[in-house]
Amino acid sequence: MVKRRTFLSRSGRTATITAVAASLSNRLRAEEEAAGGAGYRHSACRWCYSGIELEDLCVAGKEIGLESIELVDPGDLALLAKHGLTCAMVNAPGATTAAGVKVGGIERSFNRVEHHDALVGAYEERLKAAANGGAKQVICFSGNRDGLADEQGIENCAIGLKRILPTAEKLGLTVVMELLNSKVDHRDYQCDHTAWGVELSKRLDSPNFKLLYDIYHMQIMEGDVIATIRDNHQHICHYHTGGVPGRHEIDDTQELNYPAIMRAISDTGYTGFVGQEFIPARPDKLASLKQGVEICSV
Repeated sequence: MVKRRTFLSRSGRTATITAVAASLSNRLRAEEEAAGGAGYRHSACRWCYSGIELEDLCVAGKEIGLESIELVDPGDLALLAKHGLTCAMVNAPGATTAAGVKVGGIERSFNRVEHHDALVGAYEERLKAAANGGAKQVICFSGNRDGLADEQGIENCAIGLKRILPTAEKLGLTVVMELLNSKVDHRDYQCDHTAWGVELSKRLDSPNFKLLYDIYHMQIMEGDVIATIRDNHQHICHYHTGGVPGRHEIDDTQELNYPAIMRAISDTGYTGFVGQEFIPARPDKLASLKQGVEICSV
């Protein structure tokens, strides 16, 4: 039997510990609020809400707390600006080679030298249009391997991208290559591991080229998301979300701990955009988007 004096002593210690914990929690919260919380900004990818008119998405997104709707074409930038929004990442341009091959998308892009002439022309125009519309970043892709060795793919991408980076520098834009999984969604895509993208970034050695780290895709390919972000954040200028498995809502229905990931991103000093790129599985897509933004607001 616990004696009354012992019980009171233990109770006193418990009360003291609780008070100290509460004080520490309050102090940490105050420090976070004073620092302005997370330094990154919220965005959403247009294609995930294709059933909603862009203007309606702009109005709803603004209410939710978005500052950007991304993966749109330059022609949409004026509408976004009308609603006080920007585009964190402009779509890649399409082009056709002299041989009649359509390039610029995920499957066929910079890892083939024979695509470069068409891509350079298309990107020169896209970069200028993006800059005129107030955007700062334009997406690009590696293309599929189709038997091409990874080392050769890096070399070829570097050759082609070096041709457009002077224009990007002149306009104050960043060309951003997305890391995608080649296991589930984009079979044979070459820029499918962080190390491959980082090596390309190192060879280009330009502030006008960075990586888009898609958390969904890289969880599928390699996991170890937080450590990878910490080790490679200097090569990353944009992030995308998505639930794993299934690429749906980023809540507790899936395996990733997004609040912890967002804190890790914030800890790197990142001040760019985090784009919600999950496919809502629930009927109320905007409610799912709002939930995603709230989950990432740490």
